Formats: sequence, C-alpha cells, structure tokens
Amino acid sequence: MSRKVLKYSAGDTIISTGDNESRMYIIMNGNVQISLKEGTDNVVVANLKKHDFFGEMSLFRSKPRSADAVAMTDVLVTYVESVQQLNQFLVANPQFAAKMVHILVERLANTNELLIGKVSEVNRLKVYNEIPEEM
Repeated sequence: MSRKVLKYSAGDTIISTGDNESRMYIIMNGNVQISLKEGTDNVVVANLKKHDFFGEMSLFRSKPRSADAVAMTDVLVTYVESVQQLNQFLVANPQFAAKMVHILVERLANTNELLIGKVSEVNRLKVYNEIPEEM
C-alpha cells in the first residue's frame, strides 16, 4: 500500500454521517472524535488516538457513513480505499491485524451491551404498561 497521507486541523470534519465515501482511516498523529447524531444532539461514541482506525464499516459494507469523525487536534491520517488494499496491509502488518481484531471485538461487545440494555428497558416498559391502573 503506498502511503497516502491527509492532514486535518483541529475542528475539521473528516467524515460526515451520510457520506458515500468508503475509506478506512488510520490515525498517524492526533486525536479524532467519533459521534452519532441523535436528533439535534451528537452522542460521542469514541475518542481515538494515534494508531487507532475508523471508517471500516463503510469500507466493508459499501453503505453511507453512520457517524461523524472530527479532528480534535491537528491530525495526520493514512487510509485504505478497498478491502483488497486492507488485506494487503494486514498481511504486511500482522501486529496491526491483531490490534484490529481486538478493537472490533471490543466494539461488538459494547454494542451488544447497549442492545441488551435497550431490550431490557423495552421489556420493563411493556410490563409497566400492563399493570392494571386500579393498583
């Protein structure tokens, strides 16, 4: 993979929800905040640093972006533009491949915990709404 480097200043948006671009970014220097839109609010889901990555979902799924990524400091990123490039990069960088698997498992586990919490919340509301009003 030839080294492609992009520079962003603090406050710059790197990716926006709904974008159709599908690069996966690897932070070479700086800090990036990932957030989701909830109505008019932004919910911060991750604060990333050097050697972290983001944008992998759009790379694998070829769907629009589901989150915003904003540079919190001056940032340097490199990127991959296809699954084939990512595969070549991971073969050449097995330590990064192991880190990527670990991070993706953590993200999945966190998502599962959130989902379980929401299902429990919905079930509690269903039970609450079924209690007769005479009580």
